[in-house]
Amino acid sequence: MNSMKFQIGKNGITDEVIKTLNTAFRNHKQIRISALKSSGRSKETMEKMAEQLKRRLQYQILYKVIGFTIVVNRRGMIKK
Repeated sequence: MNSMKFQIGKNGITDEVIKTLNTAFRNHKQIRISALKSSGRSKETMEKMAEQLKRRLQYQILYKVIGFTIVVNRRGMIKK
């Protein structure tokens, strides 16, 4: 599968992160996003980050949280 790795740091999910991920989804169907310790990671924050990605990314996605990693799969075209 065409996969990419990405890390989120202490600033969390910023507009720049969203812009970078939207660009990455043009060429990749799956992105593995790991949260660094500085992001204040916990089970709850990982789920919140995943939901935030689902709302803010321009593509339709499915995600799965595995530990401190969010596996995001592009499932559709650009949202309208």
